Amino acid sequence: MKLPNALAALNALSHETRLTAFRCLVKAGPAGMSVGELRDELDVPPATLTAHLNVLRTASMVQDQREGRVIRVTANFDQMNALLNYLTENCCAGAGDCAPASVRKC
Repeated sequence: MKLPNALAALNALSHETRLTAFRCLVKAGPAGMSVGELRDELDVPPATLTAHLNVLRTASMVQDQREGRVIRVTANFDQMNALLNYLTENCCAGAGDCAPASVRKC
């Protein structure tokens, strides 16, 4: 991941509603959630959710797919993992024992 992509992802996640939405989608796994389910979970107006999802889409943190009349949104796990790898690629100057095992790469 390049610095501009990391900044875009971090910016997209730096809002309470967007971070909560992204975490809901991560929890939902590869199946994701319909926009309506996500809206109900977050209890935000449709236009507000659309605006937040557009920011997450622009940063490639989420992706969606139309299923008939329903739009299903999923977390982009590849982008999430790339961001985590970017943030931890130089952790502890290679010592390897400072980051949680789930994100440790050094």
